[in-house]
Amino acid sequence: MPEKIFISDLHLSDTRPDTTALFGQFLEQRPQAGDQLYILGDLFDAWIGDDDDAPLAEQVRTWLKALNQRGVQVFIQRGNRDFLMGKRLMRETGAMLLPDPYLTTVAGQPTLLMHGDLLCTDDLAYQKARRKLRNPLFQWLALRRSLASRREMAAEYRRRSGEVTAQTAAEIMDANEQTILDHLQRHQATQLIHGHTHRPAVHKHPLADGRIATRYVLDEWHGDHAAAWVDDDKTLRREEISPSGTSPPSAPVPPR
Repeated sequence: MPEKIFISDLHLSDTRPDTTALFGQFLEQRPQAGDQLYILGDLFDAWIGDDDDAPLAEQVRTWLKALNQRGVQVFIQRGNRDFLMGKRLMRETGAMLLPDPYLTTVAGQPTLLMHGDLLCTDDLAYQKARRKLRNPLFQWLALRRSLASRREMAAEYRRRSGEVTAQTAAEIMDANEQTILDHLQRHQATQLIHGHTHRPAVHKHPLADGRIATRYVLDEWHGDHAAAWVDDDKTLRREEISPSGTSPPSAPVPPR
């Protein structure tokens, strides 16, 4: 039975070769022909444009193209670190770029897929910066700069992001409850799958009509461990991933 596999927040970079190796192993061993792989943002720690010729960018292009040729459909959402992903990358790899949010069916239920940063509305400074970075004019101008200049720009962005994260209260950077409910009710969804916050968990949210929605927060990837949520068309389960291979389904994560 074909499956849908959900991952996010790999933050691939030259400084995290073990995570890159784990991702390559996962792509080779886990998705099978007919499966659908959903990458919900921040595949890269920084993506400077579809013309990036760095070895890491070339390696991931090769992996994703090979996955497509094996009969695995790949769907990608932009994250806050790889918002410059575009049509060229999708064309070269055979992947499909999804809007954020995106409504689909998972385990028989209407499900909203998001990177997750749109849910963090308490972080006003971040939301202001996000609007600037997602502005088509800003992106057009950024992509007109040389690759070397864009690499410097990405390094500065990562540095500033780290400083802001260290100085900002954790609860401010988490998903806002009312914003979660607004998105679920606007799209008539009973499930939400997202990453970004690096706080993997399962949450329950009561909707206005009396139904209970479930929110799955995806894991950040590391070189020695990661996880994916898998839909076999009936249930949604969490699978742990390590350099030794994908583990059997883990015990259900208790809802919060």
